[in-house]
Amino acid sequence: MEKRNIPISLPSMGQEEWEATKEPIFSGWITQGPKIAQFEKIFAERHKVKHAIAVSNCTTALHLALVALDIKAGDEVIVPAFTWVSTANAIMYCGATPVFIDIDIRTFNIDTKQIAQKITSKTKAIIPVHLFGLCANVDEIKKIAPQLKIVEDGACAAGAGIENRPAGSLGDIGCFSFHPRKSVTTGEGGMLTTNNDVLAERLNMLRNHGASISEEQRHKGPKPYILPEFDMVGYNYRMTDIQGAVGVVQLKKLDQFIDERQQWANYYTNELSKINWLSTPHIPNGYKHGWQSYVLLIDEKKSPIKRNDLMELLQQKGISTRPGTHAVHMLSYYAKTFNIKPSDFPQAFAANEYSMSIPLHNKMVKEDYEYVVHNLKSIK
Repeated sequence: MEKRNIPISLPSMGQEEWEATKEPIFSGWITQGPKIAQFEKIFAERHKVKHAIAVSNCTTALHLALVALDIKAGDEVIVPAFTWVSTANAIMYCGATPVFIDIDIRTFNIDTKQIAQKITSKTKAIIPVHLFGLCANVDEIKKIAPQLKIVEDGACAAGAGIENRPAGSLGDIGCFSFHPRKSVTTGEGGMLTTNNDVLAERLNMLRNHGASISEEQRHKGPKPYILPEFDMVGYNYRMTDIQGAVGVVQLKKLDQFIDERQQWANYYTNELSKINWLSTPHIPNGYKHGWQSYVLLIDEKKSPIKRNDLMELLQQKGISTRPGTHAVHMLSYYAKTFNIKPSDFPQAFAANEYSMSIPLHNKMVKEDYEYVVHNLKSIK
């Protein structure tokens, strides 16, 4: 086959997104304003929640979620050991302690069977991560630990869900990312979701310096020259209206994007499950995958090639790959700070060492997918 160049991910954007940016640019209202309000409204409707609050990225969303839930120094927050580092970092921002739990290697999500033994009198919340677009089993978490607040890290999971209940509606607060590797993007950007009116009001104030009303509300009010009251210490975690305008366009394409990814994820699974040293993604019954990434697990006992060597070989063929993500407990800061060994969380360690994400995005064509499969099947 002729060599192709296939990036691990590529945002699907074009003329419609470009045209959408003109309105806020020419109106002069560039910071958080009417386009953000529109984006929030349709995001809340799509994810079946009362409130959606746009922020600068998913990391700031996670931070605000924990602050709004009054997580502070001395508290403990349970988090899976295999996730992007920002999940744990957000806990550290609050002065709280991340308590790591191993994952279920089949789903790459938190192993709910290990939660109960990690709960102490200091445990206040848990952050189940919907990794790669597959929801964690939030229902099981609620049964095991009904006293804990649940912050969904849905960075990868816009449009995903469990039995018609979307990600972001399953816990107390949901957090989403619009980074370019996600299915829909605003460049950078994030969203908080909740059905709790009190939390929504607090999150809205926290993202805007702690102001009692937003800049848009103040400018549209009878006395725009009067500055608002500040009842709390807040942050400047707002999203711009330019990003909001792009988000409105992107979100209207979300289900189409996921349907396309589902079609090609099925193709990958049908073809790659024939390779005995590869494990394809496991999807529990009733779960709707968001397919931010398609992640394989390599059995190096059976494989003719080690994971890193395989990634190098595919790179030479023009196929970009990545490890699924990293095991946070193996990162030097967390390993040293909490005196953790790689073997303390064996499934997260295995995922760190043997997972591999292959290209899956809405700019790929049939020949790209066939090229990826052909090269994987040709390894002997």
